[in-house]
Amino acid sequence: MTRTPVALIPYLVIAAAVALGLLWQMADRQEGLKPAAIGGEFSLIDQDGHRRHAADFRGRFMLVYFGYSYCPDVCPTTLTMMADALDKLGPLSDRIVPVFITIDPARDTPKVLKDYLKSFGPRFVGLTGDAKAVAAAAKAYRVYYKKQPLKGGGYAMDHSSLIYLMGPDGRFLTDYDESLGADGMAALLKKWL
Repeated sequence: MTRTPVALIPYLVIAAAVALGLLWQMADRQEGLKPAAIGGEFSLIDQDGHRRHAADFRGRFMLVYFGYSYCPDVCPTTLTMMADALDKLGPLSDRIVPVFITIDPARDTPKVLKDYLKSFGPRFVGLTGDAKAVAAAAKAYRVYYKKQPLKGGGYAMDHSSLIYLMGPDGRFLTDYDESLGADGMAALLKKWL
């Protein structure tokens, strides 16, 4: 008879808890339980200086991404992928508005966003505002972000990196990440259009 060493018992308990959690998640999806509320109203300023609200985009799908213009890698990679995916959709892309919401309003003014978004094409709407308005939008979308001081001065922004697909009625449909690539994202978006 083989005995399990006592030291392994905590790991077995953790593994069992993880497995049970996964089973509950699968059961929740099968029973059609509603996902957590993601998205909602916001009041922010676009790259042209106009106040924009979530209701302004009703009737069209929104691809919403939170990031910042000083981001060295993930943000430009993700925005490029979004732009490429929309290009691959051809005329169907007219039904989608890509929205970039900054999590760094201190640096991302409307003018900065306008200059930054030119690199990704004319479709993008960039949104900023005061810290409180940006925090409210991030909270509505369950976005994590935090200022990280850099050695030698300045700062970067640590943040979650999901792309939210919102329906024409403003409700959350699904989310994507940059690992899909433009072809993968275009194929998945086409299913909604």
